[in-house]
Amino acid sequence: MKLYYLTGACSLASNIALRDAGLKFELVKVDRHTKKAADGLDFNEVNPKGYVPALTLDNGEVLTENVTVLQYIADRNPAAKLAPAAGTMERYRLMEWLSFVNSEVHKSFTPLFREDAPAAAKEYARKNLATRFDYLQRALGSKSFLMGTQYTVADAYLFTVLSWARHVEIDLGKWPQLRSYVERVGARPHVIEALASEGLAK
Repeated sequence: MKLYYLTGACSLASNIALRDAGLKFELVKVDRHTKKAADGLDFNEVNPKGYVPALTLDNGEVLTENVTVLQYIADRNPAAKLAPAAGTMERYRLMEWLSFVNSEVHKSFTPLFREDAPAAAKEYARKNLATRFDYLQRALGSKSFLMGTQYTVADAYLFTVLSWARHVEIDLGKWPQLRSYVERVGARPHVIEALASEGLAK
């Protein structure tokens, strides 16, 4: 398998999950500006949608979209317990969390990273994120992870997007549970390994 990634982007979640699952894969960096991949391909040919993650499978098929890629990775090694079994209520709870992180947290950051976004759009995004963070703080409570005591691919995703806060001058200290959560997940060996592989940690 090949994982196409942009440094520090949402594809970091897949990078972490592949390591958590103990799967063999090749990490392929995509140039943010030229969209050329390190393996020589034009990334737009790999994923015509033009964004990461893109996971090229051993049979040549390409999977895209975080919510799908993360569950695919988890299902490749059920013993790693990165996702509950398909068809269980717990699996739907995982999908619920993945969907929330994707649409309500991840996408809310987008205007804050765009130089051409109007000031009003950025202000709206900050207010929206504060509301989502308030909810996450309540939902996490004293739990170690989103699903309780069991770490899942949803945690890899939430950790990734919450890590963006410092880049857009959002202080997670206002949400102590979230700050502790980021520190807890960030201390996991495979998370440290994934960050180092993208040049984000020593």
